[in-house]
Amino acid sequence: MQRVTKLIKYLQDFGWTPIVLAPDNPEYQARDESLASELPPDLIVRRSHIFEPYNLYRKFTGTKEGLSLDINVFEEGSNMTFKQRLAHFIRATFFIPDARIGWYRSAVNEATKIAKEYPISMIYSSSPPYTVSVIARNVSKKTGIPFVAGFRDPWSGFEVSAPKRWLLPRLIDEHLEYAVFHDAQKIDVAWEGIAFDAIAKYPDLPENKFTHIPNGFDSADYPEHNIHKRAERKHSEKFIMTYSGSLYGPRNPENFFKAVELLLDRNHIDPNKILLRFVGRAGADLEYMFEAPKIKPLIERLNYVPHSRAVELISDSDALLLIVDDIPSVEHIVPGKIYEYLGAMRPVLAIAEPSGAIGELLKETHGGEAVSQKDREGQARVIKGFYDAWLRGESPATQMDAEAISKYERREAARKLAEVFDNILP
Repeated sequence: MQRVTKLIKYLQDFGWTPIVLAPDNPEYQARDESLASELPPDLIVRRSHIFEPYNLYRKFTGTKEGLSLDINVFEEGSNMTFKQRLAHFIRATFFIPDARIGWYRSAVNEATKIAKEYPISMIYSSSPPYTVSVIARNVSKKTGIPFVAGFRDPWSGFEVSAPKRWLLPRLIDEHLEYAVFHDAQKIDVAWEGIAFDAIAKYPDLPENKFTHIPNGFDSADYPEHNIHKRAERKHSEKFIMTYSGSLYGPRNPENFFKAVELLLDRNHIDPNKILLRFVGRAGADLEYMFEAPKIKPLIERLNYVPHSRAVELISDSDALLLIVDDIPSVEHIVPGKIYEYLGAMRPVLAIAEPSGAIGELLKETHGGEAVSQKDREGQARVIKGFYDAWLRGESPATQMDAEAISKYERREAARKLAEVFDNILP
């Protein structure tokens, strides 16, 4: 939602006026209504009906009405009940490309109406959910308006979110995926691994069809708008290290906690002088990690908070923690959160492949260090380095390259996307 909201906010600066088509009263794991204040006051927003399967899921599995769905609902694992496994089978078999397919018909109809009422020059979709890409392709074919398909994650077979489909639904899903890739005039990817994944699956796709527009940060979101001044921080009573985002399955803090325990056992850090802050939701299967006797007294837990508050908490930290999913393709994954971390001008420990895309980004910006998931000693070394600098009253943030980081402003992403649109028009 951050990527799309910021594109809408800044596209008009580059000659493009967006009209938004959104579902009517959709269901999400979390909502942040405060972001609506960033949208242009004259923005046209149209809505159409969506059939959501999640209430049926709640009734089937016994989840209480009105509760936000637990993050484990979307993750397959050994702790799933029989009903949950059956629900996942139904999802993988009938909800193709995803559970938002219930929006397809009404969205196509409404988008076609919009195209008749306004002089639309371009259609843009942002996935996941992948249903919106299928909608955009269909509307493009019906109206003759070109479309750009944006992707924040890969589509079929992506280990983080893709359900395990059997043969027929998998073939249908891949057919839809290829059709979108083939028919889109351009494909915008938030990280380069998305393009690598697509071309590996469909080698006939030309590389120049893909354009890399990284995620970023918006300086207007931070308490201090000047990026150079954001590097300054008053010395706090405790060394605060913050993680912001969801945790589940392969994205978990177990080895990070083990690294902290190593430092405690060696008396390299004072347990009374360190605070580990976790902002966001965690899967129920990870709760035991936060209960470890040595770790629990150091932890502050905050549930999902509005984006503005999350940025404040990131800024009110001495160092930041990023944990990337521990899966085979981890070297290509670049979560959008890393850019907001860098924008806050706080050094980052990224638990990710050092030679991968995140490691390269941190080297480029002098923004911290990437250490592999299983390298507890390496993680302990980086934590101790940040902590020792804090003890000395120093901030490693002063070593960060503000000019390199400034390239990832959200406004710059909007400029690049507008350029893509301009180049497609005759």
